[in-house]
Amino acid sequence: MASIRYNPNGQKGRISYNADIVSGIIVLSLKETEGIELVPSKSKGIKVCFEKEGIFADISVIAHYGYNVPELAYAIQQTVKQMVESMTKFKIAKVDVHIQSVVFVAPTPAAPDPSNEETADPETK
Repeated sequence: MASIRYNPNGQKGRISYNADIVSGIIVLSLKETEGIELVPSKSKGIKVCFEKEGIFADISVIAHYGYNVPELAYAIQQTVKQMVESMTKFKIAKVDVHIQSVVFVAPTPAAPDPSNEETADPETK
């Protein structure tokens, strides 16, 4: 298990981050991205590697039908970079996104509109 120590401005204390914490932050950022699902596995399709240049993330997701794949990948990269860097103060060196498959998600039925005349109470007509 990787562990990185962060000592800002020469302070006496230490802050340690391990790969599981960074992976958890990545999972949170992926849940905020619309049009994707996490890969159903123990690692959630996320691999994190700590290097001198920064953090390298390898992310596999499932895309929903109807979304532009390059736009999804770019949104994932930007969200992961922003969240990890703001929560840990480490730099993201690279985020590789792999779209494992595309699923056809059935649209959720819309709730009936109360202002619609067909669904309005017959006594009020």
